[in-house]
Amino acid sequence: MKISKPILLLFVISLAWSCTPEEPTNLAENNIIPRPVSVTTTGKSFKLNEKTSIYVEVDSEQLANTANYLSEKLKLATGFELAVKVTEEAPSKGIYLVLSEDSDLGSEGYELSIEKKLLTLKANKPEGIFRGIQTIRQLLPSEIENTSVQQIDWAIPTGIVRDYPEYEHRGTMLDVARHFLGVDDVKHYLDLMAYYKFNVMHLHLSDDQGWRIEIKSWPRLTEIGSATEVGGGEGGFFTQEQYKDIVKFAADRFITIIPEIDMPGHTNAALASYAELNCNGKATDLYTGTDVGFSTLCTDKEITYEFIDDVVGELAELTPGPYIHIGGDESHVTKKEDYIPFIERVQDIVYSHGKTMIGWDEITLAKLDNRSIAQYWASAENAKNAVQQGIKVIMSPAKKAYLDMQYDSISPLGLHWAGYIEVDTGYNWDPVKLEKEIGRENILGIEAPLWSETVTNRADLEFLVFPRLAGYAEIGWSPAESKNWDEYKLRLASHGMQYDIWGLNYYRSKLVPWGD
Repeated sequence: MKISKPILLLFVISLAWSCTPEEPTNLAENNIIPRPVSVTTTGKSFKLNEKTSIYVEVDSEQLANTANYLSEKLKLATGFELAVKVTEEAPSKGIYLVLSEDSDLGSEGYELSIEKKLLTLKANKPEGIFRGIQTIRQLLPSEIENTSVQQIDWAIPTGIVRDYPEYEHRGTMLDVARHFLGVDDVKHYLDLMAYYKFNVMHLHLSDDQGWRIEIKSWPRLTEIGSATEVGGGEGGFFTQEQYKDIVKFAADRFITIIPEIDMPGHTNAALASYAELNCNGKATDLYTGTDVGFSTLCTDKEITYEFIDDVVGELAELTPGPYIHIGGDESHVTKKEDYIPFIERVQDIVYSHGKTMIGWDEITLAKLDNRSIAQYWASAENAKNAVQQGIKVIMSPAKKAYLDMQYDSISPLGLHWAGYIEVDTGYNWDPVKLEKEIGRENILGIEAPLWSETVTNRADLEFLVFPRLAGYAEIGWSPAESKNWDEYKLRLASHGMQYDIWGLNYYRSKLVPWGD
């Protein structure tokens, strides 16, 4: 049979195309935050397409839920219906989520093995699978974060990522007391935290300006104490059902909620709600300013401890996580001789409800159970007390980690009593080297608090949190020796596209080459 010249030419061209070598890739040139422990590259590409399926090895509800989470995250931008299937053996292609035993990975670590046809994500626990999924999201083109279908090539460089956290506690704190932020705002923040592999949200639920959690045995806390906020706004509170919804939403992302009820100071909202909690038996007026240190529970009254027992008891029932935070900071009008026995008695109450007590570093003035945890924010002397008592420390130094500090002198939101925290300042510190009294063996982890004196809505929150949150994620997860600002700022710049896609009101620091 004679073949015409045009057909022969098309055959030759198609043969040439099929033989054209695939453009080499380099997995090591990634923009993952926090930076993984190790990355090796093999130079090929794994491509997501409409035929890709997600396989789970065992019929585990938690693993299946995590697989469905991945499917949903990838569906909107790709348009692909990525079916989740249970399998008894490793598939030859697709995405494979599997639990394995690898002592180096711990409970949150993972290994991501990317081949041309098969992407395998291994971990010891479902939470490790979930952390690895965030890496998959970041390895795909930034357009994956869109909510509408994008017509692009969904390729990931091949190779192996092995990764696990430096610290077991990697958290943020959200103050919903000074200004109230609702359920949807908290969930929004939790989703953003999950992207950066955080595992703790500390909710500051009470302060002088407002009480934000329903306590059924003391109803006036929300009937009266929740009615306002800084500046005189209407305030608000979480019902117990709403709080449980937040807790579940967080747990689905392997984030633990730590509720804080601040005491004996920062308690004006409670004192305004119940006269009997005051030493003079008279209810205070509601407060809408920003001063601190002027309020205290009456530490001599037995009703105070009945109140605390009821509040802690109800919170403990609502909170599956192991911790209750009792505040303890800036209680300037509580005499030291009253403060110390108060903290020790409250500590006993917390443990009687099966929880571990956390408090700000002032609690180390008291004799603490060695299971208790101090949160360092200001005092090196208090940190020294913690170490001498053999208790673990959460590092939240105000001068480095407070998200409510202004970026610079013209920043429109935030305060500056602890200094200005530009993006590089927030990134360039090592928890181990901050205070000579606190060694690596003493540190449970880090937490970046957002106090809300100037935060009135979600956009305000986003401006103060982003892009600094990514840096705190890296401090908590990645080995300190791998950190380098000049390299990090380039990875951070690439995340600007995600922020734009998400519609975040983020601070476009001049120190970061965003690539406008």
